[in-house]
Amino acid sequence: MLNFNESNMAEAEQRRWYAVDDDVMGGVSHSGFRLEAGAGCFYGEVSLENGGGFASVRREPDGFEPTLAHDLGVTLRVRGDGRTYQLRFKSSALEEASAYRVAFTPTAHQWETHRFTWAQFDAVRRGTLLSSAPALDPSTIHQLGFLIADRTAGPFRLEVASIAPYSQS
Repeated sequence: MLNFNESNMAEAEQRRWYAVDDDVMGGVSHSGFRLEAGAGCFYGEVSLENGGGFASVRREPDGFEPTLAHDLGVTLRVRGDGRTYQLRFKSSALEEASAYRVAFTPTAHQWETHRFTWAQFDAVRRGTLLSSAPALDPSTIHQLGFLIADRTAGPFRLEVASIAPYSQS
């Protein structure tokens, strides 16, 4: 899927990511995504002022999604700061303001591998669980991203070395 160590793609890859923060509803959190030292870095600061409290980045997946249908899920290689993050997938099976998410809390300052099966992803709309939504079908994914909304104000940093298919091999 995505391996941020491939320096020949660095500049083009960085341009594919964009932030969607709580300023869309009056909040003042801010975030960004940049490539540094062979990893993607989701960084910024969450603020709870003005009813805010989330920051996110998104990326169009460049057509890899149909190949994921044969995999069990997705694998992340990350180094975090002890805060809780979400990996999110937008799907054509849900409305525009909805997504499938899975939460994870990487240990601070340590590289870790997290594996998630498709069944672990929950459909949500603005943080509310969509109990009647279909299970995530990876062939319907058209966007991926990361979000932080842990109700904690302050700076954050999540480094991502790779996002890859999770298969039995």
